[in-house]
Amino acid sequence: MTTERSPWAALGALCVGYFMILLDMTIVAVANPAIMNSLHTDMSKVIWVTSAYLLTFAVPLLVTGRLGDRYGPKYLYLGGLSIFTLASLWCGLAGGIGTLIVARAIQGLGAALMAPQTMAVIGRIFPWDKRGAAMGVWGGVAGIATLIGPIFGGALIDHGGWQWIFYVNVPIGLLAFALGVWLVPALPTNDHRLDIPGVIMVAIGMSALVFGLQEGNQYHWAGWVWGLIAGGLAVLGAFLVYQGRTTIEPLVPLGLFRNRNFSLGNVATGALGAAMTAQMVPSYFYLQAVRELSPTRAALVFAPMAVVSAVLSPVVGKLSDRVPPRYLLTFGFMLFTLAVLWFVGLATPHGSIALMCVMSVLCGVGSSCIWAPLPATALRSLPLPQMGAASGIYNTTRQVGSVLGSAGIGALLTARMTAHGLPASTGETGRLPGDVKALYAAALTDSLYLTVILLAVCAVTAAFLTSTKTVVAAPSPTEGAPDLAGRR
Repeated sequence: MTTERSPWAALGALCVGYFMILLDMTIVAVANPAIMNSLHTDMSKVIWVTSAYLLTFAVPLLVTGRLGDRYGPKYLYLGGLSIFTLASLWCGLAGGIGTLIVARAIQGLGAALMAPQTMAVIGRIFPWDKRGAAMGVWGGVAGIATLIGPIFGGALIDHGGWQWIFYVNVPIGLLAFALGVWLVPALPTNDHRLDIPGVIMVAIGMSALVFGLQEGNQYHWAGWVWGLIAGGLAVLGAFLVYQGRTTIEPLVPLGLFRNRNFSLGNVATGALGAAMTAQMVPSYFYLQAVRELSPTRAALVFAPMAVVSAVLSPVVGKLSDRVPPRYLLTFGFMLFTLAVLWFVGLATPHGSIALMCVMSVLCGVGSSCIWAPLPATALRSLPLPQMGAASGIYNTTRQVGSVLGSAGIGALLTARMTAHGLPASTGETGRLPGDVKALYAAALTDSLYLTVILLAVCAVTAAFLTSTKTVVAAPSPTEGAPDLAGRR
């Protein structure tokens, strides 16, 4: 009986910490207007509060998955949780936008230490035929945290100020730490060589690319900005070449991408991460600046999405063990795409809030068909010894997508506001003149087409996934993967 309960208890403990770090990916979206007003900054700088977190979350993930394999996922998880909790306190105490951005960067580093350990532990403590259900719970938590963050954040902002979206992490972090010490098992470790040059190359390439994209409008897309973007892409390209030739154990084992579902799953999760980030920023600026809703009321427009996703994700997770993944995922991405496209049409100065709530329900149905099946499909057929590296790559891809989505939406918002004759700081006082609302809404909804395109890419990618049962039936004889079902 104990062995049957133990994996689920460990999963529950991990989900508390994982919920917290994902909450902070979206909770800031609803706080952006309040932070902009309180710290007397503009839209370009306030978006860095999100981008800094996502950037330092994404870059270290390639190595933190390996560190978990080498030193034990439990200890990396607890260390990252400690950093994240302390940095959250620093965020709440920040008195300027620069300090807040730095504190968020440290917070992202803590999240990077935690995130890959959750997937690695699931892959190692659950047998193959139970992993889909476990991923269903994990995916449901991920979906709920990503979607409910603005609702929770809105209530905190209305009743205590934006600082409380960070202060609240302190008691949650302490609880997560206690549960982790108590319930998460200390798993056997594997020796890995750490590719430090590879990490440095990724950090340089990603930082150059994100800074160039996000700050391009501010510097009028000067030649050096394009050079920075091109240089970042070149460094990332050189990193991939280096990974194929290095004698050190690579951060990105390119052989993993011979697995079709793993390759397609990474494309989809990267585009999904970008789409979710790109959706939240303009949506909440629209609801608060154009429709003059409080943070809580603005967040409640998307509450049905969180509720529906919470109810359906575990059910879909179990279903994903029996239904070919491309059906669930393609349906989910297509429905999500159409719902966001509908929101673009509704988001006018006088659009129906009730219909936006219906749109939110459709987004919830679509997302519930994504959060659990996508990681389960991408990772299920991989051999156990590569699970740490694979989960690190998968999480990295998703976070890279998120940070590029944040940089992209920042650049697009600034560009569209300039095109409509609006400064980036419009709405800083919290109320727009009547004749400006239509222009502001148009600029915000123009930028949402980025989300529509990214979700459409996800839908096309999902259609080409194969049955995981077919893949698992013929593992590579050289991989040495143990039979997970026999590990019960």
